[in-house]
Amino acid sequence: MLTLSMQEFLDVLAGKSATPGGGSVAALNGALGAALVTMVCNLTIGKKKYAAAEADMQAIKAEAERLQAELAAMIAADSAAFDKVMAAFGLPRNTDAGKQTRSRAIQAALKEATIVPLNTARACAKVLTLCKPVAEKGNTNSLSDVGAGAQAAAAGLKSAALNVLINLGGLKDADFAARAEAELRDILAAHENLADEVYQLVKATM
Repeated sequence: MLTLSMQEFLDVLAGKSATPGGGSVAALNGALGAALVTMVCNLTIGKKKYAAAEADMQAIKAEAERLQAELAAMIAADSAAFDKVMAAFGLPRNTDAGKQTRSRAIQAALKEATIVPLNTARACAKVLTLCKPVAEKGNTNSLSDVGAGAQAAAAGLKSAALNVLINLGGLKDADFAARAEAELRDILAAHENLADEVYQLVKATM
């Protein structure tokens, strides 16, 4: 998907196929947020005015670049995971053996389709944690960009959360589902307000 032009991606997204869908968009939002964090770091690094923040910006930039690559890979991974779910539901069920095979395939696919957006949520949360120090110490001429990055990462986090939750109901592995839901709840509780905090920090500079 990363080889598609922006227009091609939008056309595929708007098409009749179920993939790419909201999970891929969640990962894309997170990657965009990470890219904007990197941008502001680049516009801060090397400036005498921000020499005191140089080491912090270098470290944040390296982490943001890593997260951008991780989230970019998840754009395709989410679609691939959901395609497996659809393929599993399409397996034959006209015999008892077929029904069992189909059921196992569906459960395995649903578990993978839960893990991928949960990974996306983790990564988006990490992007959000990078935004606040950049908003506090970064180039003041570019703080609107880190504010936009925080909003993109928050959208990615909440969108990924929805993609986790929609799959949990179909899982028979109650322990796995409970662990995934608990982790997701903790991630949201710890990070979902960060975008608003960054927004207020950025707004106060204007």
